[in-house]
Amino acid sequence: MDYFVHETSVIDHPCEIGKGSKVWHFCHIMAGAHIGENCNLGQNVMIGSGVRIGDRVKIQNNVSIYKGVEVEDDVFIGPSAVFTNVINPRSFIERKDEFRQTLLKKGSTIGANSTIVCGVEIGEYALIGAGSTVTKDVKPYALVMGVPARQTGWVSKNGQKLEFDEKGIAICPATGEKYHLADRKVEQED
Repeated sequence: MDYFVHETSVIDHPCEIGKGSKVWHFCHIMAGAHIGENCNLGQNVMIGSGVRIGDRVKIQNNVSIYKGVEVEDDVFIGPSAVFTNVINPRSFIERKDEFRQTLLKKGSTIGANSTIVCGVEIGEYALIGAGSTVTKDVKPYALVMGVPARQTGWVSKNGQKLEFDEKGIAICPATGEKYHLADRKVEQED
């Protein structure tokens, strides 16, 4: 094996676990799951059947990712984050044909104890504050927080808050990268 699985974890085959990935204590990877390269799954993580996890993803302790959720490369999911896949669950009604897709785009961050309601897209490099409840799509580079989550600003790829000038230009204080804001959209400039 070119990946690590702790002896207390359960791996249902067939599934794919990429080179260099680490699956820590008490995890469960279900058959049909795909985990990319160099991922890190903390204690008590469950990856459902049909879930696709990109490369270099970090999933902290006590997170379950169910069918219908897709995680692109370089995503960070904080401890005890919650994902749903049905909008109106009932224990006595089977709604597996009603799963709503949720997409976490490249480089996004989901804060600890956040809830992501199914059917949303979290944009590239967006940052969801700890304890937030996301009920609608989040734009790339957006900073959202609260219950329900509301946009409070913008962040760089590095996760630093961006302050835009009157021309719509911001410089990341950590990296010096330049960003442009126009029509409520942020793009990194070359």
